[in-house]
Amino acid sequence: QRLKAAVHYTVGCLCQDVAEGKDMQFSKQAIAAISEITFRQCENFAKDLEMFARHAKRSTVTTEDVKLLARRSNSLLKYITQKSEELTSSNMEQKEKKKKSSAAKKGRTSGEQEVAVTESGDSNMA
Repeated sequence: QRLKAAVHYTVGCLCQDVAEGKDMQFSKQAIAAISEITFRQCENFAKDLEMFARHAKRSTVTTEDVKLLARRSNSLLKYITQKSEELTSSNMEQKEKKKKSSAAKKGRTSGEQEVAVTESGDSNMA
């Protein structure tokens, strides 16, 4: 119920923004109808995402599932792909920073750390 109210509030705010830009108004009934349709569509999206993950024998929804859901809207798919790539590169940068800071704390550079890992890997193979 709280989620439905939040969707209704957000739709109302968006309608108000659009109305101001276009010099028009939305009736309360129109806002309620848009809210209901939006909520139902979100429920359908959630069910589809769950099914995509289940079909792949996973219990977690991934970005690939979301891209599959958005496949019919080229602009939305492009946007989601772009944001996904931004998040991935941001996560990779954070991991690199963590590696460098932990290597510095141990008194090794990242190159020295790689050599140590390689050497220990080689000794395990013998």
